[in-house]
Amino acid sequence: MKSNLAAIRQEYLMASLRKSDLAENPINQFEHWFQEAMKASVDDANAMTLSTVDENNAPKSRIVLLKGIEANQCIFFTNYHSHKGLQMAQNNRVALHFLWKELQRQVRIEGKAVQISEQESAEYFATRPRESQLGAWASHQSEELDSREILENRYQQLEQTYQNQSIPKPPHWGGYAVEPHYFEFWQGRANRLHDRICYKRHSNNEWMKQRLNP
Repeated sequence: MKSNLAAIRQEYLMASLRKSDLAENPINQFEHWFQEAMKASVDDANAMTLSTVDENNAPKSRIVLLKGIEANQCIFFTNYHSHKGLQMAQNNRVALHFLWKELQRQVRIEGKAVQISEQESAEYFATRPRESQLGAWASHQSEELDSREILENRYQQLEQTYQNQSIPKPPHWGGYAVEPHYFEFWQGRANRLHDRICYKRHSNNEWMKQRLNP
């Protein structure tokens, strides 16, 4: 097993990255790269790793979906009672990570997550497929579950409850906006000499770009 893992290797030869290539505002640069990922048909281009810390300052990571960029903030939705929701309530400093393997690119974002308004969350919830709306009610996210059948029965009961009715947003479900203070754009290069350029936001809200060693 060890030898097989050591043999996994890929050279990165698709592109390069210079500071002068990047927009002055990292949000604009992210939107540009995201559009390129969409055009390249990257699988789940909006999938991102969300990292939080628990009450013992132990890091926790999982995949969530970016659902918007508004007012220079990254928007996603989840259950407020989930592990990540409870962790963000205690410490709202988070990290986001995008991997677009097809373009040999990564983006890292660090910032603070705050809940968006109930109205904004309800407006987004109304656009979700009905099955996803029912799932938000059925899943007591992160709680222990004795069997799959319990979850499926709960879902079926909700189907009957809301038959021929609109489904309201659960009070424990909604959106977060991450206000970034750090971005890093990573472009794979040959010989592991990757291009890494970061943005740091200063107290005057201006962004400063800096190249990093790979």
